Amino acid sequence: MVGTNSLYGPLDPAPDGGYPAAPPRMGFFTDTSVCIGCKACEVACKEWNQVPGTGLDLLGMSFDNTGALTANSWRHVAFVEQPRPIGRQSPPFAGTPTGPSVSSVTAAIAAATEVDTRTKPGVPPGPEPGSAVRMAAGPEFVGMPGSQPPGRTGSADGRTDFRWLMMSDVCKHCTHAACLDVCPTGSLFRTEFGTVVIQEDICNGCGYCIPACPYGVIDQREGDGRAWKCTLCYDRISVGKTPACAQACPTESIQYGSLDELRQRAQRRVDRLHADGVSETRLYGHDPNDGVGGDGAFFLLLDEPEVYGLPPDPVVTTRDLPRMWRHAGLAALTMAAAVAAAFIGRSA
Repeated sequence: MVGTNSLYGPLDPAPDGGYPAAPPRMGFFTDTSVCIGCKACEVACKEWNQVPGTGLDLLGMSFDNTGALTANSWRHVAFVEQPRPIGRQSPPFAGTPTGPSVSSVTAAIAAATEVDTRTKPGVPPGPEPGSAVRMAAGPEFVGMPGSQPPGRTGSADGRTDFRWLMMSDVCKHCTHAACLDVCPTGSLFRTEFGTVVIQEDICNGCGYCIPACPYGVIDQREGDGRAWKCTLCYDRISVGKTPACAQACPTESIQYGSLDELRQRAQRRVDRLHADGVSETRLYGHDPNDGVGGDGAFFLLLDEPEVYGLPPDPVVTTRDLPRMWRHAGLAALTMAAAVAAAFIGRSA
């Protein structure tokens, strides 16, 4: 990474934050293509960091019982239900000219394997020939909801195809962190690993950091007033341990490590998925040239960022502060000069 003292140019945040001999920048790569929505990360985060429970409110959003990142949810597993076919399972299984229908394939299997035991001496009458094959072939043949195979645009019962998109969201630990710029007490600080941490014993609850965050991550705890968010388990990584959420993830959807190495790994994963025909795959938050200088926690997505509730083009919200202060200074000088001129004119 490139180090510089420029306020909003490329930088390695730890040296810029006062750690000249900083270790490699650490972070998260979250591969949403293998997230199963188990919420193990949410539970591990709460248990390790002693984050209060969020209750059992389902929010009317399917299985999403947390809804967003809050002071009491430092990890949020988003459940997005899309009414559209799963691309890789479409035309060949939908009875199109490019492939036979499921019904015709199953009928052929049934005809080839059918055994009518009812005509054999000493054998009790069995089920209708081929029924076991039809049952094993799936719900299409027993009238169950969702019987249409993936790829069809509808079914006799009015159902449409859909897919689940799941993503474990977290604080992005931005390279250019606006929350650091606006904190008046120094409660927010940059660690030697390039992450951003709130010291709750210093936070005065002013709330300036909340609107400063371009991702809407930071929140104040009800009845407490102080700001809270993910610390990337600073107490664990400072002694060489993996953050609790990544440690608990059963599919390795959340991967922790050196940010440079994670970016390389993520690009290989994208290339592989593209080669497999998943053309909608993309990375989010990995680019050091984006509006926040790249994120310390970035994601592999299977759709547009907005689908997951992420801003498409995040920018550091304090980027215009230097220019605003310059303009304010010029305005103050102009006003002072006008007032001085008015007094001089009167005295003359």
